[in-house]
Amino acid sequence: MRRHTLLSTLAVLCLAPAAVAWSYAGEPLTLQPKSRLWIDGTSTVRAFTCSATSFETRVESNVPDAVSAVLAGTKAVQTAELTVPVEKLDCKNGTMNEHMRKALKADKNKTIVFRITSYDVAKAGEGVNGTAKGELTLGGVTKTITVSAKATSEPGGLLRLTGSQDVRMTEYGLKPPTLMLGTLKVNELVKVSFDLLLKGGAASAAD
Repeated sequence: MRRHTLLSTLAVLCLAPAAVAWSYAGEPLTLQPKSRLWIDGTSTVRAFTCSATSFETRVESNVPDAVSAVLAGTKAVQTAELTVPVEKLDCKNGTMNEHMRKALKADKNKTIVFRITSYDVAKAGEGVNGTAKGELTLGGVTKTITVSAKATSEPGGLLRLTGSQDVRMTEYGLKPPTLMLGTLKVNELVKVSFDLLLKGGAASAAD
């Protein structure tokens, strides 16, 4: 009887760390209102900006109080993915919207997806600098890119992620839009910028 009790106690002690880790696995960091994502570009006529009026993130951590862990420079994120519906890109011009969606092959590829595969973080003053390697799927073509971002603390226990990345449309087999009988030609290089607010809790989306 005593041997059985001893074995049971040892089993509990051995399994306790795994049970604790499992209980925290998959804790989400959810997207909050006022999060933004936009694309800046230029053309032969003028510069333009297309904003994502709605997009989703899936960010999961394997530790409690993930926001504090990230700000401490801990690699606390297990998975991270961002999805943008192409139809939710608004260039503030109906014709431009139509041509941009056509250029991005929205009829067959309805979303733009970035999925992080690995990353590094380092403390930098009051915040954290990070470099993420991941897969960007654009127009049905997936390529590996590296994105730099900065994480800072915001009131209310929020985590703020900011950064930008240049993307060359032709590398994804996309033809930049042409309007006004060819008078306006969009340059193939655009800049994707993000300003995301995240909080520990249930999943959500930015609208």
